[in-house]
Amino acid sequence: MTVPLGASVAGGQTRFAVRAPAASAVSLVLFAEGAEQRVAMHRHDDRWLAELPGNLAGAHYGYRAEGEWAPERGSWFDPAKLLVDPYAVELDRRFAYDPRLGQFGEDTAALVPKAIVPAPLPVCLPRAPQFAPGGLIYEVNVRAFTLLHPDVPSAQRGTIAALAHPAVLAHLKKLRVAAIELMPVVAWIDERHLPPLGLRNAWGYNPVAMMALDPGLAPGGVAELRETVARLHAEGIGVILDLVLNHSGESDVLGPVLSLRGLDDAAYAKEPDGALINDTGCGNTLDFANPAVRRLALDTLRHFVAHCGIDGFRFDLAPVLARGPGFAADAPIFAEIAADPLLADRVMIAEPWDCGPGGYQLGRFPANWLEWNDRFRDDVRRFWRGDCGIGVLATRLAGSADIFGVDVGGGTCRSVNFLAAHDGFTLADSVAYENRHNLANGEDNRDGHGENFSWNNGVEGPSDDPAVLARRASDRRAVLGTLFASTGTLLLTAGDEFGRSQQGNNNAYAQDNAISWIDWENRDRDLEDHVARLAAWRADRAAWFARFPGDGVWLTHDGRAMAPADWDAPDAQGFVYRSRDAAAPYRIEIDRAARRAAPKALDDD
Repeated sequence: MTVPLGASVAGGQTRFAVRAPAASAVSLVLFAEGAEQRVAMHRHDDRWLAELPGNLAGAHYGYRAEGEWAPERGSWFDPAKLLVDPYAVELDRRFAYDPRLGQFGEDTAALVPKAIVPAPLPVCLPRAPQFAPGGLIYEVNVRAFTLLHPDVPSAQRGTIAALAHPAVLAHLKKLRVAAIELMPVVAWIDERHLPPLGLRNAWGYNPVAMMALDPGLAPGGVAELRETVARLHAEGIGVILDLVLNHSGESDVLGPVLSLRGLDDAAYAKEPDGALINDTGCGNTLDFANPAVRRLALDTLRHFVAHCGIDGFRFDLAPVLARGPGFAADAPIFAEIAADPLLADRVMIAEPWDCGPGGYQLGRFPANWLEWNDRFRDDVRRFWRGDCGIGVLATRLAGSADIFGVDVGGGTCRSVNFLAAHDGFTLADSVAYENRHNLANGEDNRDGHGENFSWNNGVEGPSDDPAVLARRASDRRAVLGTLFASTGTLLLTAGDEFGRSQQGNNNAYAQDNAISWIDWENRDRDLEDHVARLAAWRADRAAWFARFPGDGVWLTHDGRAMAPADWDAPDAQGFVYRSRDAAAPYRIEIDRAARRAAPKALDDD
């Protein structure tokens, strides 16, 4: 029988199980009132076990592992290092980087968070996912979203619980949000170059414990997430978690020894000479050809579905999940998810690129997965900037069939269309800055995307010229109108509906400050109301927009059916699309010269 990993309470005893196949010895370390108690664990196949009498729910613990210290051979055993259980579901505090975390012989018990033995967790009743393709996904940085919200109690600001506040729910419902997508909420550590710069990771894409919620975002632990999800579900809003399963915060060979590295370094992908593969750009890459890594990933998904009621997942740098080492469209992880009774019906969304060889895999994920479509973002921006034709825009509006294929008989479009996301310019900055302004990140403005297909309307950054401001306002409405008129699922990053700016910073991962915090008091309420009208129009037709267009007609502005030559005409500024679907008739006008993208319901807006 396979022994479950992690800490569990049952039958009057508490069991601990951790995987460390190459260790010569492993100790369970219990903490009480500052004292450390070590319990020798015994080997059972590739894992180590300890069974203690009584219910130890709430106890703080970690592990120490012994063996060879030879990092050049992938062996990082150092009994001085306190190691976090990879299956921990709660921690006593946040991670904080310290150089001693990576130095051999330095005891780290005072530096590393302790895992908390969980009481048996309630199981959420099985239910179909709240979200369906075609709806609006709202991307949320939990801390930045509510930290300055005037209606949220100060003690609750910046936490998962704040998402269930009536004022926040009212805003989500105003925008007809079908699901919120939470940027990483599991425990992460700052990259080692940030503390000397006085910066901290504000996004969470550097995880250590894949199942343990970050104590700063969820001081109430698993219960806080579960209760918030239930409250959102009661309002008809689904919850999608953005998970980082492609790498860990242990970084490269100069990084800290926190968990997997000190227990089972074979979890990381290696070159033939033993060097770490870095397909993530973060120093290491988890090896999904390793069944133990896939099991950790699958158990993480099951945990969030079974104990928190999560509707689906967005996977950061998702090609890593299918690497072994090269990307394979039929990789084992896809079949394992599809065969799992808890996971088979969940919403799965891929960010379909990573930094490794052949890392751009847009359109190659399973037929029931959605995919972030950066071609939509780039081509829509290019069209309104003036450097791509109407045929390209029409292809993106109609679901990017050139990428995903097309089933005119009613097949679901897998494209997730977005104009801006956490990574890159905000929507407002994309029409106000041609160049990135990332000096605050401490990397001499070398980080972040160099090509953003953005424009500034004649003035780089803030302007008090009424003509410039009017042009930018029109551009914001035009690109938003294009988004809400597009076939596929929509993604809107929180704050873009009311013109939030990051002062031209297109890589604000290290800006846990006013650059990334959402300014609720000074938001553009007129733009917000405009987006709410767009969202209401779209919500009434969400099921139609989930499918590739069927019977419709493309027209010139003077009402003539588009001829082949019209699509390539260099002076063409737009078109009109008219749906003939009896259940959801609509009309969309695109007019670049007039800076206008108008669904029928907004023609007079």
